[in-house]
This record gives sequence, C-alpha cells and structure tokens, in this order.
Amino acid sequence: MDTIRILIVDDHQLFRDGLRALLLSAPDTEVVGEAANGKEAIQLAAETQPHVILMDIQMPDGDGIAATRQITAANPQIGVLMVTMFEDDQSVFAAIRAGARGYILKGARHEEMLRAIRAVGSGEAIFSPSIAARMMDFFAASRGAGLPATAPDETLAELTDREREILSLIARGESNAAIAEALTISVKTVRNHVSNIFSKLQVVDRAQAALRARDAGLGKDI
Repeated sequence: MDTIRILIVDDHQLFRDGLRALLLSAPDTEVVGEAANGKEAIQLAAETQPHVILMDIQMPDGDGIAATRQITAANPQIGVLMVTMFEDDQSVFAAIRAGARGYILKGARHEEMLRAIRAVGSGEAIFSPSIAARMMDFFAASRGAGLPATAPDETLAELTDREREILSLIARGESNAAIAEALTISVKTVRNHVSNIFSKLQVVDRAQAALRARDAGLGKDI
C-alpha cells in the first residue's frame, strides 16, 4: 500500500499527540482518526476503515482487548497493534487471542514504532523484542515440562479450514509466495491468514507455527 491509514486509540491526549507528531513525520502514514476509549475505537474503526489501529489496553468505557476482539471480528482486514505499558503474560496472550497482530511497549524508540506499524500494515505479526523473548521463554518452558502451551486440538479448533490448509503448507516449509500459488490466492491474502494463524496459535514466527502444526499431525500428507 502507498499510505498506511492509522487510527490512534489511547485515553491520554499527550500520548496521542506524540504518536500523531511521529506519524506526520513519516511520508507513508496518515492518521485518519483518534479515539479515547474502546467504545469510540469500535465506532471509528467502522467509519474510517484504517489499515492499522494503534490500541492501548487499559482505557475507560471499553478496554482495548474487548475493542480489539470486536473490531477484528467485524473487520478482519484491519491490523491491530497494541501499544501499551503492560508486558505481563496475561495481557500479551489476551491481546493475541483477541486478534491483535502486534504488541509493542510505549517506551519503544520511534524507529521501532514505525517498523511495527509498517509490519502490521503489511499483514505481518510483530512484537517488541522483550515481549517476543518472553513468549519464546514461555513456550520453551512449557515444552521443557513435557506439556504444550495449549493443547493442540484445542488450539487448532480455533482455525478456519483455510487457515488449517495454510498452516499445513507452512509446516512443509512453503513460503507465502508458494502458498499463494498453490491455493490460487494473493500473497497479501496469505499474509493476512498467516498473521491470524500466529495470533490464534500464540506463536511469534513460522518455525513455532510449523512446530505446533506438526505436533497436531498437520503438514505430513497434503
């Protein structure tokens, strides 16, 4: 896309002003609206149809997790990037389960914030380095204890038939381009499906997704 349309959602005016100033300095971003709570975010998301929503978690009149769940259910093409001070496991995984494609802390550098916005705008999943490290430690600890972080059958039950099909191809090591060609869909559509798969499986990259798929018996015979 030439310009990434962005909706800013945060209950602190000063933080919204700071994000707006940052985005105004980037030639490939455009702020299409601002909301101070989850209720406003849901309404503005429907009205403005942004490519990316920068979503805080804790706000009055509708928190960011609930708003993300409702927005992504109604508008799966919209990418939600959580921008928050909370880095506890409960908040991170709740955001992912709600459909967020990324999670970045408010203390992130400007270049890191812009990189995350562009990644989510392109259909990718992205996390702050500290969040990604915590997630990998979480899954490593679960696997080291001999238990999956989430039961395979329970996790895969959340995937659509198309997402299962794409996950099987990921498990076989296929690239997005190869998957698009095999399924006769666009690469952008594949990227969107991959982001949704990452969110539902609570993984941060293709390697972890492939591992979860193989544990569930996918990717062996297609």
